[in-house]
Amino acid sequence: MENKKVLSERDICTKYITPALDAAGWDLQTQLREEVGLTSGRVIVKGNKAKRDEKSIRRADYVLYLKPGIPLAVVEAKDNNHTVRAGIQQALDYAAMLDVPFAFSSNGDAFLFHDKTLHDGELEREIPLDAFPSPEVLWQRYLSWKGIASNVEPLYAQDYYPGKPARYYQLNAVNRAIEAVAKKQSRILLVMATGTGKTYTAFQIIWRLWKAKAAKRILFLADRNILVDQTKTNDFKPFAGAMTKIENRTVDKSYEIYLSLYQAVTGTEDAQNIYRQFSPDFFDLVVIDECHRGSAAEDSAWRAILDYFDSAIHLGLTATPKETTEVSNSTYFGEPVYTYSLRQGIEDGFLAPYKVIRVDLDKDLGWRPTTGLVDKLGQIVEDRIYNQSDMNRSLVLTRRDEAVAKRITEFLKATDRMAKTIVFCEDIDHAARMRQALTNANADLASVNSKYVMQITGDNQEGKLELDNFINPRRPYPVIATTSRLMTTGVDAKTCKLVVLDRTIKSMTEFKQIIGRGTRIDEEHDKLWFTILDFKKATELFADPAFDGDPVVIYDPDPIDPIVPPDDPTDDENDDGSDGTDETTGGTDETDPAPGPGRVKYVIETVPVYVVNERVQYLGPDGKLITESLRDFTRIQVGKQFVSLDAFLQAWNETDKKQAIIDELEGNGVLFDELAKEAGKELDPFDLVCHIAFGQKPLTRRERAEKVKKQDYFGKYGDTSRKVLQALLDKYADDGIENIERIEVLRLAPFDQLGSPVELMKSFGGRAQYETAIRELGRSLYQ
Repeated sequence: MENKKVLSERDICTKYITPALDAAGWDLQTQLREEVGLTSGRVIVKGNKAKRDEKSIRRADYVLYLKPGIPLAVVEAKDNNHTVRAGIQQALDYAAMLDVPFAFSSNGDAFLFHDKTLHDGELEREIPLDAFPSPEVLWQRYLSWKGIASNVEPLYAQDYYPGKPARYYQLNAVNRAIEAVAKKQSRILLVMATGTGKTYTAFQIIWRLWKAKAAKRILFLADRNILVDQTKTNDFKPFAGAMTKIENRTVDKSYEIYLSLYQAVTGTEDAQNIYRQFSPDFFDLVVIDECHRGSAAEDSAWRAILDYFDSAIHLGLTATPKETTEVSNSTYFGEPVYTYSLRQGIEDGFLAPYKVIRVDLDKDLGWRPTTGLVDKLGQIVEDRIYNQSDMNRSLVLTRRDEAVAKRITEFLKATDRMAKTIVFCEDIDHAARMRQALTNANADLASVNSKYVMQITGDNQEGKLELDNFINPRRPYPVIATTSRLMTTGVDAKTCKLVVLDRTIKSMTEFKQIIGRGTRIDEEHDKLWFTILDFKKATELFADPAFDGDPVVIYDPDPIDPIVPPDDPTDDENDDGSDGTDETTGGTDETDPAPGPGRVKYVIETVPVYVVNERVQYLGPDGKLITESLRDFTRIQVGKQFVSLDAFLQAWNETDKKQAIIDELEGNGVLFDELAKEAGKELDPFDLVCHIAFGQKPLTRRERAEKVKKQDYFGKYGDTSRKVLQALLDKYADDGIENIERIEVLRLAPFDQLGSPVELMKSFGGRAQYETAIRELGRSLYQ
């Protein structure tokens, strides 16, 4: 009999678990997938660098499916040195992610079966290898658990469109929507964060309902041309000849899938409401993309269409469900059948985390004109206090534009001047001025290519023609886009690394949509995170942590007794694009907001504007922003892990890899890069902890390296070994401990001039002796 104890986990899978599943009737080609990646691993931002946290990658050993796209169970394997139940908690976590009721754990001796359907009255029980349930058994229990009646089973089991594999949350969203239809639910809401593939999800829902003949004719509504066109040419392409876009106010009733701007089928006069050319029961399904932008309001143009096609199933898609005293998505659609939040998307590694830099300008905090001051147009400026809410609405300080442009440019120069950037402005006039200010601030690059900065607004034809180039990762220009509302939604700018907020935003819905312009990840083009540069305190709207996720770093200026502005009657907080739209632009009618009753807009060119002093807030491990100083926060976090200096030193000296302790502290929110900047010295994380948390005098990395060189540490080594260790000390002085602990460093200069990694380790007597020497070097460094 084979000794299972010597087998690896993979051997247990191959020799025992897979054969058991095969014998139970599971098709190994179509119903079983091994090593199924569920998440990509959260992106960890360190200074201006980012990397995937491999420890956060979730991967299931087995996922069992009725057919592709319809998961039923998770099986977690362990080697035979573990008990049969050792993997059950892991399996349950993955089962919850996949929305399935069955989880199994095995070590090759038997299975522990967790059955949420309670079919036999037991939640968990151990079963032999040869008693694994068949696909049909689990499928029938699954249907019963879901409450799916036998007469609609074919609909729920309808095939997905083959091709691009769906992520776990996309499968959940599609299956929940199909389940709702199967249960005769006619109003369905899906909430999915921007960048998580709402349109692809909608396509799979429509495909399955269409193929199952549960929806023979479908209307897909959006409010931006770019949304409709992207949908038609990308995700909906498989519909081919069955699909048409309604345009030029003409209707052809020979198609089955219709895409339309709501502006294209509605108008102020009955003759323009061409949707009435269809009979009220023509469509079986109406899908409303970005449904927060108007469908929930009873007096909106969208609602007129939905009310007309009242007998159809209405599926709303949004990243930001709208809930105000006037408008409610949940009142119209009901509670979401599935929600995938920005926070979860960041945690799973599918969406980009972000940093926030808050910048206050002195005049925004309160400015009063001198008596009799005349503006550019010859108007006497009203004598009152102007503040942030007035800027670029009732008061234009052109040198404020220059100050904002200068700060944006400083940021890009410090990071990447070719990083795609969107600057959200108050209105079209502001966007035009900001384009000019940014062009002047970046004259060296703008003179080489005039499209380095472009105004992309609803009234600017040249700018709108460049929108596709801005979105395209392979087109370098435009780099900076100034806009007002046109780019708020529907702009799939995967490589956007900087979002600038210089617009008054009081609507959480609009704020989330704007932030969504940066949340997509594009690893091919090194886009793993993005920055929000906030000049209008808009990021104070990060008030929904359960949905939004939290920033990595917050810059926030010192308060200088800001003056609370009066209510501004011009502030259209609830502008959701449900009116004032134009079919030709396919977006909100961007016009300059009127200054307000009894007010005019003053334009002043002579008043200087400056950035005020800034202070920093940091994100804590509990997901809340830390308001105390970075040093205080560091002391608290280190104190939670190490009760004393002795405890820290003991842990540091006992670990073979110092980087492991550094990674753990960084995982708890300690920002060593920022601490080193504050200290103004090249301090090792070891010295930063000892100095900040325990009050010890620090040494720079170079001082530590020189101290070791002066000791009689190298005497016992040969010539080549001494050169390697001396080079490692220089590497430590320049870059820190991480580099000298990695064997891969031996492939880099100057080590490659001394010999190959194998030859260099042989000079120490072999790999084991080399690793011993590195540990001794570490102890010498940190004595």
